[in-house]
Amino acid sequence: MKIALTIAGSDSGGGAGIQADLKTFHQFGVFGTSVIVAITAQNTRGVRDVHPVPVDTVRAQMAVLAEDLPPEGTKTGMLATLELVEAVAEGIQHHGFPNYVLDPVMVATSGDRLLEQDAEQAIARRLVPLAAVVTPNLEEAAILVEREVKTREDMEEAGKLLLKLGARAALVKGGHLQDGAEMVDVLVTAQGALPFRHARIDTTSTHGTGCTLSAALAAGLARGFSLEQATTAALDFVHRAIQWAPRLGSGRGPLNHFVEPQQP
Repeated sequence: MKIALTIAGSDSGGGAGIQADLKTFHQFGVFGTSVIVAITAQNTRGVRDVHPVPVDTVRAQMAVLAEDLPPEGTKTGMLATLELVEAVAEGIQHHGFPNYVLDPVMVATSGDRLLEQDAEQAIARRLVPLAAVVTPNLEEAAILVEREVKTREDMEEAGKLLLKLGARAALVKGGHLQDGAEMVDVLVTAQGALPFRHARIDTTSTHGTGCTLSAALAAGLARGFSLEQATTAALDFVHRAIQWAPRLGSGRGPLNHFVEPQQP
């Protein structure tokens, strides 16, 4: 059985972060391990509190996994502080964690900030060059490349700029584009840009979509899927998890992580 590692924050509401990642790993048939970098108090209505884990404890978590349960796929999500971004970058590089999927989490679905502003460019400088694929939404892409990202053309250009920063691929997510019934995400690699189209779903059950997508990508890469196969499977999984969401909570509800992934 392949191993996939998530390095992220804990979500007490269970819909995002470490909890969503481990559920997704399970569905994709990989053994999930975790490095918890922050503890949050949150539910579907928002984030009440964030407590970063001490940097030395984060380093220790990465080290013990590297020596005994090394992953075939790795993802990062919420990293909270500049010090944690730096420590995680050092750990990924030092331990050689492969198939690294960078979800540059900056703001929660509820609008609550999950990353200190002084850490934003550290993600671009330290983590993007290590990434097999980086998965920003429009706002995150704009921050990382320091330019507006408001159109399909902007998405493709942002992906190219992320490649110039060192990423091997970029999946720029278009869910926040208000352009009709179709939602388009764009995968940009050295070979060009590949759009992925899905029907837009009118729902408030979107908590943890980015976490789930990046976890599914890491799981697919851990299992040996090509990047295109892993992207196709991950986007399809998230689309159906939203479509069949359990309607829990009174805010931005979680996805249905019990849907079965499609095999490539």
